[in-house]
Amino acid sequence: MKRTLFTRFILCLALVVATLAPFTFLVPKPVVIVAETELVVVEVEVPVVEPVKVIEPPLHQVDLPDFAAIYDIPTKKRQFFAFIRPAIDAKNTELAQDRSKLEYWHEQISLGLGLTDEEQISLQVLIKAYRINKEASTLQQINDLLMRVDIIPTSLVLVQAANESAWGTSRFARIGLNFFGIWCYRTGCGMVPGGRNTGAKHEVAAFQSVDAAVSGYFNNINKHNAYHIFRTIRAELRAQDQPLDAEILATGLLPYSERGADYVLDITDMLRHNQSYFVEPSGQQTALAD
Repeated sequence: MKRTLFTRFILCLALVVATLAPFTFLVPKPVVIVAETELVVVEVEVPVVEPVKVIEPPLHQVDLPDFAAIYDIPTKKRQFFAFIRPAIDAKNTELAQDRSKLEYWHEQISLGLGLTDEEQISLQVLIKAYRINKEASTLQQINDLLMRVDIIPTSLVLVQAANESAWGTSRFARIGLNFFGIWCYRTGCGMVPGGRNTGAKHEVAAFQSVDAAVSGYFNNINKHNAYHIFRTIRAELRAQDQPLDAEILATGLLPYSERGADYVLDITDMLRHNQSYFVEPSGQQTALAD
């Protein structure tokens, strides 16, 4: 009886040991406590890299005044007009001399008198320069030349130069001496406009001298078909023995700008508001008409 009780005790003890034994080898994992730390944001100043400005070199050797640096408006106007006026006056003088020859030749032909060999050569030079019909009669050729070979009032040229070049401060004026917004159509003939439409081929012409720039303007007005009305108005004023009034002639400049009538109004307004600046340093008034 005692053995039975002892045996049961041993069995129960063995059962308890067997039950607890697997857990006696388990080592509890240490509890990891994560300390709450403050997040520090460090602002790193990243240097701003300014875009490199490409300085566009001038396409000429002219010592052009820095008109943009002249902040006094009256001073800027006087200096700009004084800078460009000599070239305008020189071109008008050349045209007036050629016109005098044409008027004399016209009279000679009308009287049935011929031209000398030298006069014929001079006439042929003008016919070629102004693209006059070579098949026309000599009298007709001279009449056609008289429509084209004529002066343009200095004041009108001055205000157009000021308007088109922003008083000599535009990129095209500084880089290419283009004071009149004249275009050209041969690759490399000038400066590519920044806002040129895709597929467009035109450039803004570049000139090597102020005289060349002014001549380019006169050639444009006196030769291009777009300014036939301008030349017709001028010829009509001549026929009526009237002065070449700049404001009247400005009405023939509608094709000069896409702005059309608004452009003409701007030019006539500039003519009226810059009268005092047309006075040359000598004190003589620059004529609005010849």
